[in-house]
Amino acid sequence: MNWKTTFTALAFSLMTPAAWAQSWDQGRVVTSEHAVLSYRERPAVENAIVEDRLKTLLPKLMDETGIDMWLVLNREYAEDPIYFTLVPQPTFAARRTTMLVFHRQGDDFEMLTINRYPLGEPYESAWEGGELDEQWAALGELIAEKNPGRIGVNVSRDWPIADGLTHGLHERLASVLTPELQQRLTSAEALVVRWAETRNAHETEIYGHNVGLARKVISEAFSSKVITPGVTTTDDVAWYLRQRLEDLNLHPWFMPYVNIQRPGFGCEEDQAFCGEEGGVIRRGDVLHTDIGICYLKLCTDTQEMGYVARIGEQNAPKGIKAALRTGNRWQDQLTSSFEVGLTGNQILAKTREKCRRSRINCSVYTHPIGFVGHGPGPTIGMWDNQGETPVRGDWPLYADTCHAIEGNVKVAVPEWNGQLLQVKLEQSACFDGADVHYLAGRQTHWHIIQ
Repeated sequence: MNWKTTFTALAFSLMTPAAWAQSWDQGRVVTSEHAVLSYRERPAVENAIVEDRLKTLLPKLMDETGIDMWLVLNREYAEDPIYFTLVPQPTFAARRTTMLVFHRQGDDFEMLTINRYPLGEPYESAWEGGELDEQWAALGELIAEKNPGRIGVNVSRDWPIADGLTHGLHERLASVLTPELQQRLTSAEALVVRWAETRNAHETEIYGHNVGLARKVISEAFSSKVITPGVTTTDDVAWYLRQRLEDLNLHPWFMPYVNIQRPGFGCEEDQAFCGEEGGVIRRGDVLHTDIGICYLKLCTDTQEMGYVARIGEQNAPKGIKAALRTGNRWQDQLTSSFEVGLTGNQILAKTREKCRRSRINCSVYTHPIGFVGHGPGPTIGMWDNQGETPVRGDWPLYADTCHAIEGNVKVAVPEWNGQLLQVKLEQSACFDGADVHYLAGRQTHWHIIQ
């Protein structure tokens, strides 16, 4: 089966983000483990996306950031973190020293490798075989021949994902360049961040499926299938989540966790996070979990809430249901503040002001997602800093980017004698330049454990 057939089959098997949202709002679960591709099937889909990104997105971003040649230089097991987003799969390492060269001149765009082992399509091999010294000499000769104006290399003080060029490789590169060409080396951090944060149409189409899978696993964990009140612990549920993801061949990028809130635990106005981990789950408890998976090179980050019904209850008490509605209002206040060109700090300030006017005790710590769970792009608040975040908070919002809409609200619950309940929510969404779309809906009703 070629990549086009595989991708088409996958696309038809997936639901659109709008369909996901509708299904969740109606309380139906529509995904299954059979919609997860085998490891053998995944490269064709991933490579179709990578090739499209390289041919259509990268030249535009190089033009936008003023980079004429971009060098991504790697050694085996010390690869630049951006390397694996640029090469066809399956790729597990750089194999000795692998050099990727992207060059634009006018309307011409080249993707070249200088490598002992050619990568194949969509790259053209400019040199292959030979010894390491010959490889470096070939790179120097290629750069001199192309004579680019600005040569981007992955060095950055502030963005880890754009700081992948090791000191040793940087020295080796300088040694094969003339003094004039050395002066043309410049940080490619803006290009790397834009490459990492931008999603194309193929990725957005798939992304809702990934998020739906994560939400489905949470719905299983927050049910009587897994939880027996008075017996099951939060650690039991966390390890169920971990094992369930592994069984589905979905890679978790952090260990899931689960915590409890209940009357008597206490939650203060200025407390960053409320909830206890490691205890036995009892009736009347409020549960919270946080999980993240990476599938088809796209990572999710999801937090949802559950309620353990008391004997005779069919749903959560009114005050607890109202608290979730307040959380949804906070999400609306945040996403309605998204505007192309605003920085993360500016979006945070607008959202905080809306919360103040609405008398909502909110905390915002929203971040981009994509190739990694905590992706580069505009940071919109930090859990321990509701003021401006230097550098990352100063990054502007662009269209075609995806974000974990993350934060919490604290609401007094009458049924808990006015004790504060912290509703912690996180749902993946994409911004198209005008509107924010939740990729697989968002939690608007409590998970009820009977």
